Amino acid sequence: MKSVFYSRFFILLPWVLIVVIIIDIDTRRPSISNRVPTARHYSPYWKHRNGRAALMRPQPSDTSMASGTTNQEQLTSSDNQWAKNNSLPIIYAITPTYSRPVQKAELTRLANTFRQVPRLHWIVVEDSPHPTDLVSRFLSEASVRATHLHVPTPRRYKRSGLPRATEQRNAGLAWLRQKYQPKTSHHLQRSGAQPPVQQEYPAGVVFFADDDNTYSLELFQEMRTTQKVSVWPVGLVGGRRYERPVVENGKVVGWYTGWRADRPFAIDMAGFAVSLQVILSSPKAVFKRRGSQPGMQESDFLKQITTVQELEPKANNCTKVLVWHTRTEKVNLANEPKHPQDTIKIEV
Repeated sequence: MKSVFYSRFFILLPWVLIVVIIIDIDTRRPSISNRVPTARHYSPYWKHRNGRAALMRPQPSDTSMASGTTNQEQLTSSDNQWAKNNSLPIIYAITPTYSRPVQKAELTRLANTFRQVPRLHWIVVEDSPHPTDLVSRFLSEASVRATHLHVPTPRRYKRSGLPRATEQRNAGLAWLRQKYQPKTSHHLQRSGAQPPVQQEYPAGVVFFADDDNTYSLELFQEMRTTQKVSVWPVGLVGGRRYERPVVENGKVVGWYTGWRADRPFAIDMAGFAVSLQVILSSPKAVFKRRGSQPGMQESDFLKQITTVQELEPKANNCTKVLVWHTRTEKVNLANEPKHPQDTIKIEV
């Protein structure tokens, strides 16, 4: 009798364990309503043509751009901010970046700031012929709405004394113009729609946010009301504690600067923002390589879209510093080749 009992017990035991495991897994599974939403994350590819970087039509990664979702970037609070503040103008922050020991550290500082800014879209442009794993992984975990672009700087422009990040900033501008480009007359004819009398653009601001700067959250509140081009002081730049536009009666009349006060716009890249409408309605306004000198790209760009008299002073008539050109200290890695390397690979 006992042998029959034990034989049946051992036959049924595996099935009982399977049922218990299934019930346990099911109780731990999160409900659909609690799952983290995915966000838009594009990876446009850039190629060379006749020695020059040419913009190719953006191709989304692993999914259609219409759906706008991938498994590369998880967002929580950022998506909620967009939903709750959909009446605010969008801030597009264009950040050129390149591979170096402090790259991830500086992007992390920037992401920690941008994560707190409602309605901000981060356009990160790598100086690279292909997207790097480090930046792709970083953006997928940053909880900031982001677009990842890449375009290499031609080798002949990497010499000391030449302007930097020109191709990357222009790539960000090109992406915005392509995103909001109006339908062509050909497409309108095919759809049977009448062409609009005047193109209407969404409310937004474009800001060139280099990854070696530090930004106050107040700065983004100031720039969001930009009508055309707004300006403010920048700290720790030009060999001085700060540089700023000089304002009288609400108008910019000069420049407090440590270098080339005779420039048309004696201002740092971090010291101005441009209305999205101005960027889209001025398709030829780009950062120039030919004929532009280091420190003059800001002036060469702003001359194409505004005048000094039209500038909009922010930050209490340009008397408050809300952005600092901090730069990370150059890292000392002299001991790296002198000692055995770690057995595991850790991303820094």
